[in-house]
Amino acid sequence: MLADKAYKLGQASEAALIKLLAALPSLSRRDAEYVRQRIHVDGAGWYQTGEEVPFLPTLQEALWQERKLHLSYQRSDDTLVERLVDPLGLVAKGRIWYLVAAVEGEIRTYRVSRVQDARVTEAACVRPQDFDLAAYWERASADFIAGLPRYPATVRVVSDLIARIRSTWRYARILHEEPPDAEGWTTLTVQFETEDEACAYVLGLGPQIEVLEPQELREKIVRLVLSVLALYAPRTDPSLCSG
Repeated sequence: MLADKAYKLGQASEAALIKLLAALPSLSRRDAEYVRQRIHVDGAGWYQTGEEVPFLPTLQEALWQERKLHLSYQRSDDTLVERLVDPLGLVAKGRIWYLVAAVEGEIRTYRVSRVQDARVTEAACVRPQDFDLAAYWERASADFIAGLPRYPATVRVVSDLIARIRSTWRYARILHEEPPDAEGWTTLTVQFETEDEACAYVLGLGPQIEVLEPQELREKIVRLVLSVLALYAPRTDPSLCSG
């Protein structure tokens, strides 16, 4: 099932690239290596939905014409900044587009949906001679993942759920897996990003998972379960709970 899913995702990524290239003016199309250094499709994705990218065609134009770009960019803290950049490539991560560009010699990544305005200038783009878009993106992605917050926990789960956990817990990673015990449960060491995320995943599996440690996570799960019971109990028909 996972192999089939990966194959379909690869097909979707290839189709996205073909569609993008097909939309380019014929005079702008170059050889395969030229394109590879400017467009990269990361099929792994971060499982995000698509975004509005009205200035994507302008960024593409700057890439093909090898011209500098003047950007108005909204940071994650809503600050609006102006930048004159050398566009180096576009990356499709799942359904999210990113612009890789150099600013005063420093390579940075911009989320295309946050571009508020873009203008192609007459100045020629300065491209590092040894720059490789795919290699840069691989390093940047690894740095991003390494910089994510970490919240380790030990849980025991019904063994039949291991495959489901691996495929659906997209922002959590199994670090260690013990052999199943006689009762059909497996102990896992899992790395979540935050305590709240851990709570959400654990509550989603109900009585098929138990937190062993840390103790504060166990206690928080108990408090959340009690709050859910308190919310529903006054409105629940007792006959619905009878065997």
